[in-house]
Amino acid sequence: MEKKVIVIGAGLAGLSAAMSLAKSGVFIYLVSLLPARRSHSVCAQGGINAAISDKNGDSPILHSFETIKGGDFLADQPPTLEMCLNAPYIIKMLDQIGCLFNRDENGDIDFRGFGGTLFKRTAYVNSSTGQQLIYSLDEQVRRLEEKNKVKRFENHEFIKLIKDKKNRARGAVFQNHNDLNIFALFADAVVIATGGLGLIFGKSTNSYACTGVANSILFTQGMKLANPEFIQIHPTAILGEDKLRLISEAVRAEGARIWVYGDETKEIEFPDGTMKKCGQSNEKWFFLEEMYPEYKNLVPRDIAAREILKVCELGLGIDKKNQVYLDATHLSDETLKKVETPLNIYQKFRDEDPKKVPMKVFVAVHYTMGGAYVDWPAIDDVDRDKRFRQMSNIEGLFNIGESDYLYHGANRLGANALLACIFSGLVAAKEIPRYIDKNSEELKEESPDVKEEIETEEKKKFKLLHQRGDENVYDLHQEMASLMLNNVTVKRNNKDLKDTLDKLIKIESRIKNIQLVDKSTTLNQSYIFARQFPYMLKYAMAITLGAIKRDESRGSHFKKEFSKRDDKKYLKTTLATYNEKINDIEISYKDVDVRHFDPIDRTYQKQQKIPDIKNYKNFEKVL
Repeated sequence: MEKKVIVIGAGLAGLSAAMSLAKSGVFIYLVSLLPARRSHSVCAQGGINAAISDKNGDSPILHSFETIKGGDFLADQPPTLEMCLNAPYIIKMLDQIGCLFNRDENGDIDFRGFGGTLFKRTAYVNSSTGQQLIYSLDEQVRRLEEKNKVKRFENHEFIKLIKDKKNRARGAVFQNHNDLNIFALFADAVVIATGGLGLIFGKSTNSYACTGVANSILFTQGMKLANPEFIQIHPTAILGEDKLRLISEAVRAEGARIWVYGDETKEIEFPDGTMKKCGQSNEKWFFLEEMYPEYKNLVPRDIAAREILKVCELGLGIDKKNQVYLDATHLSDETLKKVETPLNIYQKFRDEDPKKVPMKVFVAVHYTMGGAYVDWPAIDDVDRDKRFRQMSNIEGLFNIGESDYLYHGANRLGANALLACIFSGLVAAKEIPRYIDKNSEELKEESPDVKEEIETEEKKKFKLLHQRGDENVYDLHQEMASLMLNNVTVKRNNKDLKDTLDKLIKIESRIKNIQLVDKSTTLNQSYIFARQFPYMLKYAMAITLGAIKRDESRGSHFKKEFSKRDDKKYLKTTLATYNEKINDIEISYKDVDVRHFDPIDRTYQKQQKIPDIKNYKNFEKVL
């Protein structure tokens, strides 16, 4: 029997999984909202991490520790360790399939520094790394497509998981965005690789296609979410009326500096708790460099974003606004060429040349560390062979890339995203054939009858198109996004979080009154958005409730009234479960697996001694 798998999403995670599965003889349905070369992975600029060079003492073990520390010790350690140990092999694979990494004077792959480390371990293609990785992997998948091992469905959206009588994933229902046709595909397993959720916050650095809807639909069908409250805020983005545009961390890695004009009459709290003057009046104040003399402008993103916000709240923002300078004017022409893409983006949207004048930037919603809860049996777990890595709590449903929770804990280090996407895709591709073989007899049974389910979805479509009321879905979305952006990002407090949740619940009660002006059944973007919105709202509730329940500060989650990390109570993964019977979200917790490194204070004011790794003998290679 031919094995069949549906891969939903054609970014780096989806392409990696599709490529590896198809090469192993599995037939792939590759379904995506957009063509692969327009996926959000293309927008990743800075690079991909791997500790290949041992210069100055770097190693994959050190890479894993810094990733775990960067995530404030909330990431389960076995998957993070194995990701970093596999990273050098992934870089070599990408090099072999044609990714044009920058080279050093010896012709070897060049590496730049990045946030949260003092080592240069970020391989890059100038400042368009994500695009070049997508092009390289997409070429591999296209070759397999030519051999009839992959069938693509572009401009299609996942709208429901098909499960059999034993609650196993057996396929999915999709909608064609062009003609709104609804149909089903059947398979032995389903892989979700649908990326982030920036649109829940309205303005973000994410593409508009990053809605979080696929995970939220699955959430309402029984899939657990993990750590939904952890949302990464990037410290440097261009403000805009429509959206926020990323200025890559690569710009700072190549030497750009963040500053404002100082004011010696004002004081600010430094990381060590002391109060110090805000530089010298009317002189450039490189505040991150003063606060973090070792890491300077390359402290982890959650830290940099909070310091920028603190400075602006003191009235020191440029032009008295929420913005600081990111200054690349002193960099050489050779260096500027390496970060040409973000500089060109800035000039296009601000009509100022960043090679001549400093850029005005501010913090922006950028990434979600949380996502689908997926399993990870470690190599030395006694039940390793009975469990499947990257599989959700729904049997046969795998989740990879930004839409899973596994690798980054409470904060992601820059350039680990591309690595996690590719690694998780390759891991799933090794696990899925084993899952299918183990369940082959039961999977031979007839596919579930979904005629009624498709009819139900058609009725929902008809109802939404003809529904009458006085609510505009875009207004409701703006209300939700404003609440989330104002109260559930850099700084949080329980009063505003609870108020936000109450208001989100009230918005949900108004969904039934949405009326669409456009009732056409072709190319109807208003209908598509209105179908997605209830799920964006449900995910927003999970994020907010998770934040309410976690009374500590850890990584991207910061509450002033609980300003310290509390390992005794919260060294735990948040698990969110949807209770369909009462239309409510339940929060529980699972202990974080810290078998390799004991949690220590997370400081970036000075170098810390790296603890020795424990309980490590070997790892599983994905290539």
